[in-house]
Amino acid sequence: MPSDSTTTVAPAQPGTKAATTTYGARRGTAMPRAVLERTHTMTTPRRSQPVPPSGPQRPAPPVPALTRAFALLGEDWNGLIIAALAKGAADFAQVRERVPGISDRVLADRLQGLTTVGLVTRTVDPGQPPRTHHALTSHGNAFLIPLASLAVWAQDHLPDPR
Repeated sequence: MPSDSTTTVAPAQPGTKAATTTYGARRGTAMPRAVLERTHTMTTPRRSQPVPPSGPQRPAPPVPALTRAFALLGEDWNGLIIAALAKGAADFAQVRERVPGISDRVLADRLQGLTTVGLVTRTVDPGQPPRTHHALTSHGNAFLIPLASLAVWAQDHLPDPR
C-alpha cells in the first residue's frame, strides 16, 4: 500500500467488508485529518474477482497534467499572484500591494517562475528609473477559469479557518 494513502477495513453490511481509503493523507499535510476524512473518503465493496465495466467508460483523468497543475498551485503565493494580475498589468510594487504579506524575494521568485511557464509576461519600460510591468498571458487568463471554480468550491466545502 502506498505511504500516501490510509486503508482501514470496516463492516459495511452484515457478512461483507468495505474498504475505506483516505487519499492524500500524507504525514505532515497542512490539511486537518478531519477535513481529509470528511471530504476524501470513498467506500467501495471488496471483491475477489475484477468486475467487468458496464456502461459507457469515462476516459482516465489526465494525471500528469493534473499533477503539473497542482504543482503550480502548490507553490505558495502563485494562485494569489495570478488573481492579483487578473486586475490588470502591474509593476512589482503594485503586485506586492495586491498580495499582502508576500516578501520581495518570494514575489520576485514566483513572478520569474510564472513567467517561465508562460502564465505571466514581463515588460521593461525604458525611462528613469526603468519600470517592469507584469501581466497575464492568454494562458494566464485561461487559468482564471479553473482558479475561480476552485475558489467557489473552497467557499462551499472547506471550513473558514477564522
